[in-house]
Amino acid sequence: MATMLLTPEENQTLEAFRRQVFDEEIIREGDSVGTDDATLLRFLHARKFNLNESKKMLQNCQQWRKTVGGDGIDALYNRLDPYDYPERDEIFKSWSMYFHKTDKKGRPVHIQFFGGLNLPELYKHVTPEKHWEAIVVNADSLTREVLPAASRAAGKPIHQSIVIVDLKGFGLSQFWQVKSLAQASFQISQDYFPDTMGQLLIINAPSSFTFIWGFIKPWLAKETIEKVDILGSNYKDVLLDVVDAENLPEILGGKCACESEGGCELSGAGPWMDERKERKRNGNGTTVDPGSEVKIEEVATVTEHTVIQPINTHVK
Repeated sequence: MATMLLTPEENQTLEAFRRQVFDEEIIREGDSVGTDDATLLRFLHARKFNLNESKKMLQNCQQWRKTVGGDGIDALYNRLDPYDYPERDEIFKSWSMYFHKTDKKGRPVHIQFFGGLNLPELYKHVTPEKHWEAIVVNADSLTREVLPAASRAAGKPIHQSIVIVDLKGFGLSQFWQVKSLAQASFQISQDYFPDTMGQLLIINAPSSFTFIWGFIKPWLAKETIEKVDILGSNYKDVLLDVVDAENLPEILGGKCACESEGGCELSGAGPWMDERKERKRNGNGTTVDPGSEVKIEEVATVTEHTVIQPINTHVK
């Protein structure tokens, strides 16, 4: 199995972090945030292995998880299944976001379409609170179900997803509608699910996107910005370099249609859905029980950092 490479100093920090967050009861065994090394390292990476700052970040995350939705993330996830809830069709007409299979590295592909965004129309059918809850459980499903399932399918640790955002038909008027909601979405991703995005490909960026990007960029951490690639309409070859055609929806230039599942956006296709179907066949329901933990990493101590070249942020 592949390993996560750490320097001796980082390994010592990880050991100290684990000891302190358990001693101080910031986390307990079985917490759905995850208690394995992969989870702890995400918080350490996000705060550059500063022990106190990492503890503070994890503590804030745990407080959010206990209170979001009024009764906490576990209760919210139980009552609002991100892959099957009554308002899903209406929400997807305006702002669809879904996981769909994996890329060539085994990373889950998360796809979002903004072209049909019309929040005033959406909120005639769905309350803003319900929409926000749908966004939250979608985010939580990544670490709760999607990454562990992708890791098992790949036979190696998969710690991050790839995100494809399609802005075809998206303009300034829609940006003003979604600005606050988008900022809040970025915030929970960075604060409560840190270091889970490996790459962000923004396609069909309109001419106005330079202006829009000027608003979005300050919301993002430097490390996040380095993972962004902004593309115009000539994106097909770039996507196919990253995702096999059989795993990429036809609407994005691939060959997948998920015809038997009602289309790619509603299928939830991927190892996580395969596991859900297996659990259902075995009479165990479709969602993962809160607190279930799947260790998906091995950590190795090395003497030098492994350097991963960031994706340049540019417009093509």
